[in-house]
Amino acid sequence: MTAITDQPATEQTGARTPEAADVICGARERIDALDDRIIGLVQERMAVSAVIQEARITSGGRRVNLSREMEILGRYRDALGKPGTALAMTLLELSRGRV
Repeated sequence: MTAITDQPATEQTGARTPEAADVICGARERIDALDDRIIGLVQERMAVSAVIQEARITSGGRRVNLSREMEILGRYRDALGKPGTALAMTLLELSRGRV
């Protein structure tokens, strides 16, 4: 991980030893890479959702399918607990906007 400041790694990470700082720096790099992948997947999900919405609207349907959204909310809640519901709501909002 590239240092943002000239501070020692222990100060940047809050670690008390150089070894712990190395572990934290490595883990942060992995988190940054995972976040990049997650952002890309969310953008991909938004694009796929736009295709679905366009097809639904073009065929005379509604922009949102509430029963499908309830399935998604349940899926995230079952996998991640209450915070999963909030995450799913955010993903749905990003993908279709507020209803």
